[in-house]
Amino acid sequence: MGMPVLTDNIRGALIMIGAMCAYTFNDAFMKALADEIPLFQAIFFRGTAAVIFLAILCRFMGQLRFDLSRNDWGLILIRTVGEVGGTYFFLTALFNMPIANVSAILQALPLAVSLAAALILGEALGWRRLTAICVGFAGVLLIIQPGGADFSSYSLYALAAVVCVTVRDIAVRRMSRSVPAVFVALVAAVGVTCLGAVGSLFTEWAPFSATSGLQLAGATGFLIFGYIASVNAMRFGEIAYVAPFRYTSLLVALVLGMVIFDEWPNLMALCGAGVVVATGLFTLYRESKLKIRQPMVPDRIR
Repeated sequence: MGMPVLTDNIRGALIMIGAMCAYTFNDAFMKALADEIPLFQAIFFRGTAAVIFLAILCRFMGQLRFDLSRNDWGLILIRTVGEVGGTYFFLTALFNMPIANVSAILQALPLAVSLAAALILGEALGWRRLTAICVGFAGVLLIIQPGGADFSSYSLYALAAVVCVTVRDIAVRRMSRSVPAVFVALVAAVGVTCLGAVGSLFTEWAPFSATSGLQLAGATGFLIFGYIASVNAMRFGEIAYVAPFRYTSLLVALVLGMVIFDEWPNLMALCGAGVVVATGLFTLYRESKLKIRQPMVPDRIR
């Protein structure tokens, strides 16, 4: 018997799983850094490496363009502000909360983008998706548990990250298709690195130990690998088939949280995560049926 032939969709799904694993390992390395290195210092050094990589990639792919329309430049600026805000709020939550809880809240992003697209862009939103969005946000409340003994104020930072990333993705939907994806990501990476630089002016820097240096290198390496993989996943497979595999990140976050950080969400948070994932998958399914445009720019620099 010969080896089974991988279809483009299966290949894209496998690459997306690899991308989500890489992004979550990046998160774990950044969270581990919190014991030694201040947030803004970590953002600055990791961002500098990301900028260098994306600038080289942009140059290599011929995507280093500055002749864009004023409208597209405005949307790139809005996207960059969303990326910067998302990075700050996401990493602040990550430094202070269980990694699985933060990841679970971030899974509400497809729901938030669908709702924002209906409210801001006027995209049609049928009763099925609207119901799924409402149920999904109820799942987010189960994760956050406001007023409960396990409530963390940093959950609000994770929610703020969802809002910022929603703004980012809505901006992508309004961009011209001719805008180079890697160039957009490069501008965002510059913005995030500037956030680290400015924030570092007001915090005391800490020296890198061998451990923290390796952790930062690991975070940067996994971030770059995740970026490359997420680009290729969308190129190989159909978005409707590949996109649901983004939820792999939650499973990886659960395992890493338990093994590395000795963290495990309580039963209510796990149930909420299940609700968010289920409604997110349904929303992605309905959008694929309705042929709604999905953002083609890789989903994060943070």
